[in-house]
Amino acid sequence: MPNALLPNIVDFISKVDPFDKLPTELQQQVAGMIKISYLAKGERLQLDGEPDGHYLHIVHTGAMEQRHHDGSLRAKLGPEDSFGFTFLEPVKELFRGYSAVAIANTLLYSVPHQQLQPLLADHPDSALHFAASAQERLFSAIRVKWSSRDKGLFVRKVSDIASNQVVTVDANDSIQQVAQQMRQQGRAAMAVVLEQQQIVGVITDGDMTKRVVAAATDIQQPVRVVMTSKPHLVDPDELVISAVSVMMEHNLRCLPVVRDNQVVGQLSSSHLVQNHRVQALFLLEKMKTIDNRQQLIALAIERQAVFEALVEGKVNAPVIGKVMALLMDGFNRRLIELAIEQLGPPPCEFAWLVAGSHARQEVHYASDQDSAIVFSDDASDADRDYFLALGQWVCSAMAECGYASCDGDFMASNPKWCQPLASWQQYYREWVEEPEQNQLLNATVFLEVRSLYGQANFCEQLQTLLFDQIASNSGFLPALVQTAVAVQPPLGIFNKLVLEKGGEHSNTLNIKKHALSLLIDLARIYGLAVGCRRLDTEQRFVSARRGGRLDKGSCKDVIGALRFISQVRYEYQLKRLKQGLPVGNHISPDAIGSFDRSHLKDAFRIIATFQESAKLRFLG
Repeated sequence: MPNALLPNIVDFISKVDPFDKLPTELQQQVAGMIKISYLAKGERLQLDGEPDGHYLHIVHTGAMEQRHHDGSLRAKLGPEDSFGFTFLEPVKELFRGYSAVAIANTLLYSVPHQQLQPLLADHPDSALHFAASAQERLFSAIRVKWSSRDKGLFVRKVSDIASNQVVTVDANDSIQQVAQQMRQQGRAAMAVVLEQQQIVGVITDGDMTKRVVAAATDIQQPVRVVMTSKPHLVDPDELVISAVSVMMEHNLRCLPVVRDNQVVGQLSSSHLVQNHRVQALFLLEKMKTIDNRQQLIALAIERQAVFEALVEGKVNAPVIGKVMALLMDGFNRRLIELAIEQLGPPPCEFAWLVAGSHARQEVHYASDQDSAIVFSDDASDADRDYFLALGQWVCSAMAECGYASCDGDFMASNPKWCQPLASWQQYYREWVEEPEQNQLLNATVFLEVRSLYGQANFCEQLQTLLFDQIASNSGFLPALVQTAVAVQPPLGIFNKLVLEKGGEHSNTLNIKKHALSLLIDLARIYGLAVGCRRLDTEQRFVSARRGGRLDKGSCKDVIGALRFISQVRYEYQLKRLKQGLPVGNHISPDAIGSFDRSHLKDAFRIIATFQESAKLRFLG
């Protein structure tokens, strides 16, 4: 290995799991062992032979595909992915399970078995990260704590790292003019298309290749003919991890950064430098390569590591909820894809909707499933059977991944919540027009829905119908208020905490039922009153302040209460996880300090005050 290459190799492996867990000295020793090889597309990697021919391989650039001996796909690997951990097993077991072939021109870094094995034997703590058993490596990952630098990604906004250099072209410019401008300015990845200063699309080098060159399109035509309409956009105040999730899901290299439909910058993959790669992003990326249900179930344990790092890092509650929701999205979406691979393509258009805390992106470690399927009105009976089977397959797999089934069965596996669009529209009309108690329970679950997969337009139609119905039915909000004030915060005489009596949760606080759900209900009421279409609880309170329904002080108080109670729940759930105990919403007051108990009482008083205010405002 030429010494001149060592700094570059050390720099690369120091950012790749599991080498990033090694002390700097060991990273340098490993770098000195590495053999560099090049595989042309289609070339097979030699995996058998004598023991001195066995390696742990790291993909530097390119892509590899692993296949079992029966020809089935084992995994697809890209830059920074490693394979060959089985070299740590006895030599006779080496590489008996799969073959590996380059599916693109690939540069590999390979660490020899014979040289790495003694090094790990001398450093048993580091050896754990290289365990041949995937399960052992997962448990090892749970014990890894992120550095302050890594945790910073979760609290950073897109505006913190995105470029503020706005590069735009006019929608009526010719394709040739735009191509020349992209080349001159070095903007091959993206050019933003504007019309009267409003973004109407984007044009990328991929668009130029597929829609111009391949289709032999006249280059004198306006660029709007070949641009991508309705592009994915990101708000400058959005979390970086949310933007990265969108980029990974849709295989995008850039996202326009847009505020009030005005382009203010762009976020590209080059802005997401290596020290912004953290475990949650790796986990989201891993899900895309999983090719069966059991593999995804095995991967689910890693979300505990993400949760622990967020809570231990004192990341604020809204961010924790959003990151955990992104992971839940990832599991749910990939399971839908796997189910479709097994059941066959959908017979007609459909949308998979998530509801409740999942829709609001306020997921905690014990969040359960709330979901629904909406499909085309022209679906046949056989089509209905298909979607019900899809719902049952995905919901059962989600439960196996650690997302409990909903106690009230508000899931896509229930035929009642797997219906054509017209039936859903009728549900919403009935809920708003006849807000009786049994109807309100259904309504409150599905008042917040978000499209996760399929035709997002179905979700948009339901939301539009909901707001139209509420605007024309004056009795709906008062009915919601009656329900929201029926449960009181757990404060008794002399401000003592009121605990559950009897049952398995005796002498505990149900912090969801008696606190967080009350805040969510109140935020929903105030948000709907001002026409707020945001789903997250905090933003609904903010919208109510901007709409004149809340004063600044009250808004600050209630958001403070929401964040504090959420943080107490997260920390209590973390403590239970570390103790190996079941995680839920019932908190023993003895398990939290006097500081938290005192501030919980303050938060409960704020909730009680808000309930009285809501009664006066909406019930007279």
